[in-house]
Amino acid sequence: MTGRHFLRIAIATLFAIAIVAFFFFDLQQHFRVEVLREQRDTLLAFTEANLGLMIAAYTGIYVLMAALSVPGAAVLTLAGGALFGVVAGTIAVSFASTIGATLVFLAARFLFRDAVQKRFGKRLSVINRGVEKDGAFYLLALRLVPVFPFWIINLVMALTPIRPWTFFWVSQLGMLPATIVYVNAGTQLARVDSVGDVLSPQLIGAFALLGLLPLILKWALDFLKRRRVYRGHRKPKRFDYNLIVIGAGAAGLVSSYIAATVRARVALIERNRMGGDCLNTGCVPSKTLIQTARVMADARDSQRYGIRRMEAELDFREVMDNVRRAVARIEPHDSAERYEAMGVDVIQDEARLVSPWEVELGDRRISARAIVLATGAEPLIPPIDGLDQIDYLTSDTLWNLDELPDRLLIMGGGPIGCELAQAFARLGSRVTLVEQAERLLPREDREASALVEEHLIAEGINVATGNRASRVERNGAEGRMVCASESGEHVFDFDHLLVAVGRKPRTSGYGLEALGIELTSRGSVDTDGFQRTSFPNIYVCGDATSPYQFTHVAAHQAWSAAVNALISPWWSFRTDYHVIPMVTFTDPEVARVGLNEQEAQAQDIDYELTVYELEELDRAIADQANYGQVRVLTEPGRDRILGATIIARHAGEMLPELVLAMKHNLGLNKLLGTIHAYPTWNEANKFAAGEWKKANKPERLLRWAERYFQRARGA
Repeated sequence: MTGRHFLRIAIATLFAIAIVAFFFFDLQQHFRVEVLREQRDTLLAFTEANLGLMIAAYTGIYVLMAALSVPGAAVLTLAGGALFGVVAGTIAVSFASTIGATLVFLAARFLFRDAVQKRFGKRLSVINRGVEKDGAFYLLALRLVPVFPFWIINLVMALTPIRPWTFFWVSQLGMLPATIVYVNAGTQLARVDSVGDVLSPQLIGAFALLGLLPLILKWALDFLKRRRVYRGHRKPKRFDYNLIVIGAGAAGLVSSYIAATVRARVALIERNRMGGDCLNTGCVPSKTLIQTARVMADARDSQRYGIRRMEAELDFREVMDNVRRAVARIEPHDSAERYEAMGVDVIQDEARLVSPWEVELGDRRISARAIVLATGAEPLIPPIDGLDQIDYLTSDTLWNLDELPDRLLIMGGGPIGCELAQAFARLGSRVTLVEQAERLLPREDREASALVEEHLIAEGINVATGNRASRVERNGAEGRMVCASESGEHVFDFDHLLVAVGRKPRTSGYGLEALGIELTSRGSVDTDGFQRTSFPNIYVCGDATSPYQFTHVAAHQAWSAAVNALISPWWSFRTDYHVIPMVTFTDPEVARVGLNEQEAQAQDIDYELTVYELEELDRAIADQANYGQVRVLTEPGRDRILGATIIARHAGEMLPELVLAMKHNLGLNKLLGTIHAYPTWNEANKFAAGEWKKANKPERLLRWAERYFQRARGA
């Protein structure tokens, strides 16, 4: 047992003994108004003769009772007024009650906060951020309203990140009005028959209104802050639009769609192609290429299916034409014509913010009550010597290729790098995949990374992890990259170099810097959780701000941004990131939602891991793809899902069931009790739930059942 653990037990034991003793010896009988009235003259005489001793004893008793949170504090407060008068009594009670409250606050924090935050930290993250920012206001509001038991406030605030000193002075200030009322009533003790006589319904109502003052003050400060932000800008008397959206990618399209649906007048501005990166250079073309590459791989591995030989002749130009046809087929969904038919004014131009309400388009300006920034992201280009001297590829420019690269070097072992490495290797390129980290897909669990790396290597890809690019050199039509690793310097030759180390928010060229819109340290637009920027009427969504650069997250944020922009200040919705699905489309795919194991460990969250191996799944065996796992994290001893990772050929299609379960708090027992069609890939989720059930079976109940059945057999 550690010293800290022993100390926790000791403190909890002392508190428990003191509270039990208080009630066991019926000490509460000494803290009644009638007892105080009977002893008043005797106590006054002793106080006049021993004022210092009486104040010290009174303060010590008050601190002890406040710390133990036992009944009697109200009567003690009356006694303070009766014995010491209004001024001295108020001072004594104010400090004694605050010290006692702070002691129980510190004890509760020491005993419980780590365990509570460890178990419920993710769900409490919003509350924690709110307390860190405005905890003093909330605590003051609670202290000013005597309807809320102070001991509950002490315990609850102990579980939050509020600082002890803040808790102390805010508590003293907040409890002062009620303290004065009670102490003053104590000076008129003969007229008080019970504690309830002190606080009339009218007085409680007055305190309740007083409790609103901190919140009113907060709103006033927020108002002044907004006024300060807008200083120097003149707000138009009339607006051309209710909403202006800059950027027609996933986030911008959804924002415009929502605004148009509720009949708001909305302008959508796009300087390039409608549909943004996802349609034109991201999700759609990459998944089309991956599917073609999978067909090539299946043809090459046809013997695995009992087919001795399958011929597949590759025409890379036709492959890329097929990619462009897929984009063209989907383009009408995101077209200007479709959105104009909804009532959106689609403007093809470059947009630049010139005020919090105005956007400049060439030689004209348009205005709106609110603006949504949906400017997206672009490939991140690292500062590597010589890189600017070669014609490298990115995930944006890759789709202009018409010839299959012979030797393709991909820098970056994240989702984009792994997906494209496997696709081009299957199409026939000699691929080298370089990653600076010690393993591919470093944000995923090691088991997922290892299985993906195993498959990439089996398909002929040269995987070079732990290699940091130092410089790039050009040798005629060829190039080479020099990398540093723990084992020394490595050189990789290439015909084409694809830079896929990530994407950065696209924020330049829109007037954000000149206007003073705040950015984060990573260059994204800073928000307050409601998609608001530093200007309350300017919102941002999508890759320009998101910690998750996914199309579905951009759409999710766009709902918050558009709705908040249209109905603020009457109401606002905070963006919920609790259940975010994500998929890496390699073979096997890696799909997950919520926490994975390495995140739970990093956040010091207790969990129970359940693993189901797909080598036993009938459908996976039938499809010749029985590799991978379903990994589910649950609360210890409970079936509540904290997160899940699926590593499988069709992991992305298997994940929604677990996303739905997490979103609506359906535990593994509900999943186990759901009928799944046979044979399907989704049965793996049910079998994973079964593995959890077996590990958590009620052993005692089963032993009783075994005895019952033995007797039923007459054994």
